[in-house]
Amino acid sequence: MKGWRLSGDHLEFRWVRPPVQARSQASLTRILDAAEQVIGERGFAAATVADIVKEAKSSVGVFYDRFKDKETLLNCLHERFCQESYATADEALSPERWNEATLEQILHKLVRFLVQIYREHLGLMRAFMVRCGTDRTFAERGMQLHGYIAKKLAELLLAHRGQIAHPRPEFAVEFGMRMVGSTLDSFVLFDDVDTSGIGLHDEETARELTQAFLAYLGHGAGQKESKRRPVKGAS
Repeated sequence: MKGWRLSGDHLEFRWVRPPVQARSQASLTRILDAAEQVIGERGFAAATVADIVKEAKSSVGVFYDRFKDKETLLNCLHERFCQESYATADEALSPERWNEATLEQILHKLVRFLVQIYREHLGLMRAFMVRCGTDRTFAERGMQLHGYIAKKLAELLLAHRGQIAHPRPEFAVEFGMRMVGSTLDSFVLFDDVDTSGIGLHDEETARELTQAFLAYLGHGAGQKESKRRPVKGAS
């Protein structure tokens, strides 16, 4: 399976690309792979069909046999990205892989993996995010994926609820995942115009997000902290 691996001992996450089953899909796969690379390097707006087919060692005619236009290509790329994300979640978040892991180890691996995915696919993910704001199909597909991954990750983390001092563990896990995801989304959208001066490297970003997530969950807090009251009005 194509992709890269982030592992240590029995703990690992890796991006999963399901194998292509039909030989007739080979040219399509080459175009999609080339499109990912060109969009990643230049951004969606600047990526031309000519650039993509050149990278794919294909032709403009073959491209338009497959796609109506670049917008159709982007939709196909999003479908493939989501399929790969489902496969990755199924493999990486399988509970038996993490039987001996602590909550901190799981989150450390997970957040580093997410940071790497966002970095590797920055241009493509930026195009997806922009499109989700205007295309209901994109948005619904993305939300379904988020819900699927969130459910599997919540099950994995809540198996360690004894290490979570937050009074509402289920809510805290979901909110923490949104906190990490929203932060990474902002880095993708504003990476080239960021004037905050924070200037974190990927490893620092992963470390700080992991610590923020753990602190919000109340990981490592004492008994007194575990008895804090929920925010007024929270359901």
